[in-house]
Amino acid sequence: MAGGWWCSGVRWPGQTPELGWSRGGDRRVSVLAYGAGLGFRAVGERHCVGARGNVCPLGAVVPGRSTGGRCAECARLDRAHSVAADTMADDPRTYRVYLAWFGPGMVKVGITGEERGSARLREQGAVGFSWLGRGPLMAARRTEEVLRAALGVPDRIPYARKRSVRGQLPGPEERTGAVAELYGRAAALEGRGWPESLERLPLEVVDQVGIFGLDRAPAPVRSVRELVDGGVVAGRLVAAAGPDLHLAVDGVGVVVLDTRLITGWDLAAVPLSAPEHAHTPAPGPAPAPEHARTPAPAPVPVAVPSDVRVPLIDIGGGGVQGGLF
Repeated sequence: MAGGWWCSGVRWPGQTPELGWSRGGDRRVSVLAYGAGLGFRAVGERHCVGARGNVCPLGAVVPGRSTGGRCAECARLDRAHSVAADTMADDPRTYRVYLAWFGPGMVKVGITGEERGSARLREQGAVGFSWLGRGPLMAARRTEEVLRAALGVPDRIPYARKRSVRGQLPGPEERTGAVAELYGRAAALEGRGWPESLERLPLEVVDQVGIFGLDRAPAPVRSVRELVDGGVVAGRLVAAAGPDLHLAVDGVGVVVLDTRLITGWDLAAVPLSAPEHAHTPAPGPAPAPEHARTPAPAPVPVAVPSDVRVPLIDIGGGGVQGGLF
């Protein structure tokens, strides 16, 4: 490995997206701002990110198209300690059941720890949502299973489908109505397999289009398929949803970068004007104004060039775009 910065992906602790960075024992965060430049160049090979904060003992090389960024063993260990694995039945924390809407015909039911607030919904890129209930983990899990079976909704929605509708979402009234309709169907099942220990919460639709910047950004046209050694991704951040960053790139349009694809890569900044083989030691978005600036991984240009030199695919399709290296 080249010893550069590794990105841990997008975080949504509040209503503003952040990128997490690490290099050795150094951990930093870049707060992202719509309209700012963001760019990097991938260096070397992609390596497993490990599991639960532990380094991969094999230092395994992983495929560029993997959104997990882990080798098989680390993926198994990470999954074994997740809530979804149902190995934490005695978890004393309170959980919430949510109803999420991602676009026409795309709804799901899920659970999240109450102390996390709505961070999970932002991490998934939910366009709108409402809480349904709160209670112990196993009551929340049972309710989730009952609703999935009764309402015929999936346990997950592929990100490719979510991206395919972001540029053509209906208006706020229709979005709110879709979540309310789902809530009504779910609430009607109370008492029919719904655990008594789960407290129903009132309907309160939260619309996240504005938080994501989707109400003022052009529709995305392509997405990054994978990074490659020496590949460049650089543009102006116009929107973000879940792990996806929407970057406006000159001559291409808006390109979606799934930040799960960049974990495990050494990343270098893209200089404003330098020979193609040169690079500065760290990536990151352009600095915010002095009064709002937060620590970035390392000094970065005030602006970044607009360029994409990695494989792309059409939004909603699987065709690889040529001539982009």
